Amino acid sequence: MSKTPDIIRPYGDTTGDGMVQVSFTLPIPHDKLAEGAALQLAAKMGLAPAMLVHAKAMGPDFTFFVVYGSATHLVDLRDVVVIEREFPMLSAKDVNVTIKKLLRRKLVVVGACIGTDAHTVGIDAILNIKGFAGEKGLEYYSEITVVNCGAQVLVPELVARARAEKADAVLVSQVVTQKDAHIHNTMTMSAAFREAYPAGKVPLLVVGGPRFEQGLAGRLGVNRIFGKGTTPGEVASYLVHAMAQTGATTKEQTA
Repeated sequence: MSKTPDIIRPYGDTTGDGMVQVSFTLPIPHDKLAEGAALQLAAKMGLAPAMLVHAKAMGPDFTFFVVYGSATHLVDLRDVVVIEREFPMLSAKDVNVTIKKLLRRKLVVVGACIGTDAHTVGIDAILNIKGFAGEKGLEYYSEITVVNCGAQVLVPELVARARAEKADAVLVSQVVTQKDAHIHNTMTMSAAFREAYPAGKVPLLVVGGPRFEQGLAGRLGVNRIFGKGTTPGEVASYLVHAMAQTGATTKEQTA
């Protein structure tokens, strides 16, 4: 197997040709002027030459484009930061055994989609017993109590429910991301929990969604970020790992 080079270019028709395909929408009716604007934008993005392969009106005032062209940019793999999983993957049996050993009670997980987000597919995939990608959801685990609050839950309501359930962890899914709504909602949520709980008593705060960037957990005030494709087993394994790291208590929690 050949060694991977440090500097690479995108691949389209032939090795190293730099060909990429991008799509975008411009706020302009579909006509020749719009197509020229799309090609101008592609050129400014570093695609040279660029070919307009698709253009479609999106109502009277917008046009959707697909552009194909050769990128002038190079990728230096030495500058790519990869965040490795820092915890071992456990089977459902091992998760249950570890929770019993650590807590001597069930692990309580409260989940929700907050704000105006009505997309429950992500949170349901992690929590519901049907699960995702061939794995059972957290409801399947005998030592985990799951409280799924559903969609469009206001942050004060989520805090109140977490306190009432004596939650060990709060899982929040954010799919709606227009104008960085997922960032704003997450920071608002984390601030509310830290205001409502004594220092050191805040539940584990875990967020997930397709648009979150890895490495931003500290900035957003949460313990962990999970991205697209996360499975219930990953979340369960992380919760056990985090509980062990934080020295979870075997006693009834007080908020």
